[in-house]
Amino acid sequence: MIYLVLTDTGTMFTRMIKSITRQPYNHASIAFDAELTEVYSFGRKTARNPFIGGFVREDLRSILFMQADCAVYALTVTPDEYKKMHRYIQGVAAQKERYRYNFIGLFGVMVQRPIQRKHAFFCSQFVASVLREGKVMDSGKDPSLVEPGELPHSANFQMMFEGRVKDYRTSVLDDRIHVTAI
Repeated sequence: MIYLVLTDTGTMFTRMIKSITRQPYNHASIAFDAELTEVYSFGRKTARNPFIGGFVREDLRSILFMQADCAVYALTVTPDEYKKMHRYIQGVAAQKERYRYNFIGLFGVMVQRPIQRKHAFFCSQFVASVLREGKVMDSGKDPSLVEPGELPHSANFQMMFEGRVKDYRTSVLDDRIHVTAI
């Protein structure tokens, strides 16, 4: 299984994007475990500065995310698909200093013109590229035009949870443990 995590952190940058997109969630991440400890995206590298961005392994237990609203989706994938996606991310992680946040690409989304830059992604572009690498993305849309809200529809994702990030563990994981124990 892989997991798609859409969030609204409520930051000034997120509110600005939200005023344009009119979508409830404006940040996308991909996770490789149900506990959401192995979560990757493109976003801010430091909590205080949204303009210094790039590849990040996100800590959903950080202050930034704990108060965030989220939707978590799950997708069953084959071991081969999982490996391809994980390998792609590990390749980016190994060269993370070369990668930047694709701010210019966000304008491309607004005017529906792909703006692709070498070694640069915005969050949903990165997640769409990972899904495409694993050959699980159904959409023929260029990853540089994919918005976070479109990602659940790009493959057969099933919603697992919607609410506050801080409530995810008790709501979903504890219920799964309880059901498994019965």
